[in-house]
Amino acid sequence: MHTTSLIGWGVIFAVLLTWQGIGLARGSDWVVLSDLLRGLTRNPVGRWALFGFWLWTGWHLFIRGWAFFLRTP
Repeated sequence: MHTTSLIGWGVIFAVLLTWQGIGLARGSDWVVLSDLLRGLTRNPVGRWALFGFWLWTGWHLFIRGWAFFLRTP
């Protein structure tokens, strides 16, 4: 299950990076991720929503299940 999810996330990131690369190479025909983020961060509500999503993602990817390495047993 762990390998399948890693492969799935790898495919998702590869597709997003490919979309970004093709969009930047073609010009203004395609909306790319940087355009979406620029539009989202224009207003304060969008900035706060993006910041909250960043915190939530960081918590779930890096902190959950983490054990402090200097803790005495």
